[in-house]
Amino acid sequence: MKARHQRLLLIAAALVALGLIAFFVFSALNANMAFFYSPADVKAGKAPQNKLFRIGGLVEAGSLTWQADGVTVSFVVTDMLERVPVHYKGILPDLFSEGKGVVAQGHLNDDGVFVAQEVLAKHDENYMPPEAAQALQKAHEEGVTRGQRAEDGGQ
Repeated sequence: MKARHQRLLLIAAALVALGLIAFFVFSALNANMAFFYSPADVKAGKAPQNKLFRIGGLVEAGSLTWQADGVTVSFVVTDMLERVPVHYKGILPDLFSEGKGVVAQGHLNDDGVFVAQEVLAKHDENYMPPEAAQALQKAHEEGVTRGQRAEDGGQ
């Protein structure tokens, strides 16, 4: 085999190896990607069933309940338009409380309950996760629009 053919074979092998590496990297990134959905999106059926995603909003006041084991908790996440029940087993962040912003990562079960694997709370009183803030702003705008339509007689 000539030296030129050997170089071409080596270049082709290197390109195939780079292509395989890129494929595996993008596959791993895609498998670990979790998209954000608001409670309104979840109730509208836009969230994937039995697939990992994030939900965010406010922890509804009066919805926090603890199980007897002390580590299993249930609460409701709301964007002021819709409500989604959440179950989580684990240690909650210190700043987690009712009426505060929260983002939970997990999946939606067949009963419409979000089963969280991870719960993130805001880290100071001026911060809310950007996704949750946008969802609440959108819900507020839609609520104002719905309220105006009701006052206008549905027009």
